[in-house]
Amino acid sequence: MPIIKKHTGLTGEPLRSVPGKFSLSLRNRIALYYTIATAVLLALVFILVFFTVERVVFNHFDEELDREVSEILEKQSHGRSDVWNFDISDDDSHSDEGGDHHHERGDDENRDEDDEEFVQLVSQTGKVIARSANLAGDTLAFQSGGQQKRFRSSTAGRLYVRQVQVPLADSKGKIEGYLLAAVPVRDAVTILGDLKQVLLLSYPAIILTLFILTRVIAGRSIRPVEEVIASAEKITRENLERRIPLPRNQDELYRLSATINALLERLQDAFQREKQFTSDASHELKTPLASLKGTLEVLVRKPREREHYEERIRFCLKELDRMSRLIEQLLVLARYESNGIKAHMESVDPGCHISEAIGRMHPHALQKNIPINFTGLESCMISADPAMLDMIFENILSNAIKYSPSGSTVSVTLSNSTGSVLCSIVDNGIGIPEEKLSRVFERFYRVDESRNSGTGGFGLGLAIVKKLADLQQIAVSVKSRKNQGTSVELRFPKT
Repeated sequence: MPIIKKHTGLTGEPLRSVPGKFSLSLRNRIALYYTIATAVLLALVFILVFFTVERVVFNHFDEELDREVSEILEKQSHGRSDVWNFDISDDDSHSDEGGDHHHERGDDENRDEDDEEFVQLVSQTGKVIARSANLAGDTLAFQSGGQQKRFRSSTAGRLYVRQVQVPLADSKGKIEGYLLAAVPVRDAVTILGDLKQVLLLSYPAIILTLFILTRVIAGRSIRPVEEVIASAEKITRENLERRIPLPRNQDELYRLSATINALLERLQDAFQREKQFTSDASHELKTPLASLKGTLEVLVRKPREREHYEERIRFCLKELDRMSRLIEQLLVLARYESNGIKAHMESVDPGCHISEAIGRMHPHALQKNIPINFTGLESCMISADPAMLDMIFENILSNAIKYSPSGSTVSVTLSNSTGSVLCSIVDNGIGIPEEKLSRVFERFYRVDESRNSGTGGFGLGLAIVKKLADLQQIAVSVKSRKNQGTSVELRFPKT
C-alpha cells in the first residue's frame, strides 16, 4: 500500500486522505490529459497526412493511365467492326497465340520498370484475349461486372501496379470485353512504406517527449501553488495571524492567495470573537455565582435574624434571575449562530407591537419615573415575525430605560419613509461616544469599559436586536453623542 502524506489543518491535526485510494498528482494529471489530447490529434494528423500523400501519388498514376488508355483508344483501327482491333504491342508481336514472338521473362527482377506500361484485353467472362509483351507470363487482375472505368492497386506477378479497367462496347452499346492498363508503382509503394514507418516510429517518440516536457512545464507552473500549500500548512489556530505571501504577478494564483488570506482574516476574526465570547460569558456567569457562594457561606457560619435571612435570600434570587436572563439571551444567540432560528414572516401592524412592548416595559420605567411617549401612524402594515418584533422592541426600550436618568423621557416615533416604515426610539440618557458606535452590536460589548454591571446589562441586547433584524431584513442603525442621548432607528420594508 502506498504511503499517504498527511497534512495538518488549522487545528494542527493531520488531514487524512482516503485509505487505499490512488490519485495522480496535479502535475501528472495535467501532463497526462494534455498528452492524451495531443496524441489523439497527432494520430489524426498523421493518418490524414499519410492518406493525402497516398491519394496524391495514386492520382498521378491514374492520370498517366488515363492518357495511356486514351492513346490506345485513338489507335483503334476503323476498318473493322469488332471491338478487338487494338494495337497494344510495344514491339513486333503481342498476342498469346504467337508463343514464339513474345519474350518469356519469368524473373521480374530482370524487367526494366522505367516507363513500363502493361496492357491487357480480356473478354466479358475474363478470358485474356491479348496482352503486352512486357507482361511475360503474368496477367493483370480482372474484376467482372463493371460498367464504369475502375482504378485500383494490384499486382502483376511480384510487381505492385496501379491499373485501370475500361469496359469496351460494340456499336450497340453492349459490353464485349475490357481493356486493362497498368503501370508499376514499386518506387511509390516503397516511399509510402517508408513514410508509414517514419510516422509509426516517430509517433511514440513524440508522445513520450511531449509527456516529459509537459510534466516539466506543469511542474514549473504549479510551483507557486505548492508554495501556497506549504505556507497554508504552517498556519494553525495558534498562528492565525500568518498570511500567504502574494505572488508578484496579479494572475489567478494571486487571486487564490488573496482569497485564502481573506478567508484567514475571517477565521481569525471568528476565532477571536468566539474566544472573547467564551471569556465574557464565563465572566458574566462567574460574577453572580461568586456572589451567591459568598452570601450563602456567610449565612451558614452562624445563626442570623429572620429578616437577615430574607434579605440575603432575596439578593440570591435577584442574582439567579440575572443568570437566567443571561442564559436565555445566550441561547437566543446560539440558536441564531447555528441557523436554528427562522423568521416566520407575516403582515403585522408595528404600532400595535410597540404599544404592547411599552405596556410591558411600563413597570420598569415607572421605577425611574421615565414616561414613554408614542406618536406616529395609527395603522400601517409591514412584513415581520411577530415574536421577533416584540423581542426587538423590548430590548431597545429596556436599554433606553436602563441608561436614562430618572425623570427623563423616552420617545417612540413611527412614520412613513420612501418605500419603508421608519421607527425611531430616542432617549436622553448617557449616550455613546462616536468612536464606539461601530461596536455596539457586538456581543458582551459595553461602553463602560470598567464592566460595571450595576445597570443590570450584559451587553447582549443590541447584539440580539441586530441578529433578529437581519433575519427579517430590517435595517437597524444607532445615532448617539455622549451625554446627549441615543437614537435607534428601525427601517421596515413595506408589504
